[in-house]
Amino acid sequence: MDEILCDELLREIMRRLAPSSRPTAALVSKRWFNLLRSATSSLRLTFLPSPSLLGHYTSLSSLTLVLSQAPCPNSLLVSLSASPYLRQLSILSSAISPSTLSSISIFLPKLESLRFTSLRPLSFRWLLLFPSLRELAVHDCDEPGEFHEDDDEGDDCNLSLESLSLGRIRAGELGLGWLWRRCGKIQRLQLRGCEGTGDPTARFFSGAIANLRELELRTCRAIADTVLVLAATHCRSLAKLVLYDGGSRAGLRHLASHLRGQSLRTLDLRLPLDLDNDHLLAISDNFRYLSCLRLQSCCLVSGEGLRALGQSAIEELGLVNCHVVEREPGLLTTLGQSLKRLKKLDLSHNELLLDKELGAMLASCRNLVEIKLRGCKGLSDASMVALFRFCSLLETVDIERCHGISAQGAEFLILGAPRLRRVYVEEEKVSERVRDWVSRKMIRVF
Repeated sequence: MDEILCDELLREIMRRLAPSSRPTAALVSKRWFNLLRSATSSLRLTFLPSPSLLGHYTSLSSLTLVLSQAPCPNSLLVSLSASPYLRQLSILSSAISPSTLSSISIFLPKLESLRFTSLRPLSFRWLLLFPSLRELAVHDCDEPGEFHEDDDEGDDCNLSLESLSLGRIRAGELGLGWLWRRCGKIQRLQLRGCEGTGDPTARFFSGAIANLRELELRTCRAIADTVLVLAATHCRSLAKLVLYDGGSRAGLRHLASHLRGQSLRTLDLRLPLDLDNDHLLAISDNFRYLSCLRLQSCCLVSGEGLRALGQSAIEELGLVNCHVVEREPGLLTTLGQSLKRLKKLDLSHNELLLDKELGAMLASCRNLVEIKLRGCKGLSDASMVALFRFCSLLETVDIERCHGISAQGAEFLILGAPRLRRVYVEEEKVSERVRDWVSRKMIRVF
């Protein structure tokens, strides 16, 4: 068989292998080992590779380097010179300098995605040397000491960035005005752990967010209200908002009342002490076309607020670790009956959720293709019977850490669900017989 398959066909087969199967395939023969390396498109290393090593990965398009300390610029550049066709590069080390990034642009002129831990000093003018760059992520923008990058009003060159992720911008930081002024094309913005935007007057920041499709704020309480107000005023077509751990009630209410148009489709909130029923009522009134709502650890929300969403077009609902699921019997039944378009449901980490409540909801959720019940310790095998009985379209199930569900219950669902393609469950709950069966049915078990 090895002799019948040509290199091109065998290489294509190896590209389709699951990551867990590739080490085994590499042990078959030296030929298979070499073909597997040449077929590999993504690589993650914890050391700085030599050019001769990277030279074997001729199809490499994505490289992640996890280094314990900042790499020597010369050795890093020599290594990257062996992979001129890289499209995605991540350098996770202590820091990297703008001069090193400028040198990288010589070897990787077609780079489309760049991620690194921190930038010292904080300067972004090197971005002009990456004309193809579409995605940039800097985990730490907390520049020690005073640094200010003056904006050059005469420089009108715009960047091609479409996705930007920045972390730990200090309050009062002035070094990002140059970047915001040239980011008019960004469609996805993520801010993590930030105390400022790097543009205190919002002179350039407000223009940079005009074309946003996705906005994500994580642990940015100091600036959350300001950003939400600017988004409601300047964003023309915001489709997705993610807000975790920070945001006042006033800022949320302003966004729900003033966001332009009917573009918002996805709302993902983790606001334990900020989100209440008034916000859900405003969301129900103003975002008629909302298709995905995810609430995590929202302690102040009650059934009244959730029932207000009953006439919406929601297709994906997440109530993760929300006490209202356990506190108000019958709520899930009402939601199942009113949300006729529901296709994806996430009830993870509701430890006191019972079979009776879940089963009553599933009886009305005939269109479900995905359900996540991870960490629901109160469920038993009866829920697996309900899934099999009512959800014939089910393709993805997550029942990991559901201690009340036995190996027999998991096997019953895996063997019985006709369209099942992906299951998340503990390894000890899947017998060898079931593993053989799922491999023939192309079902992936995690």
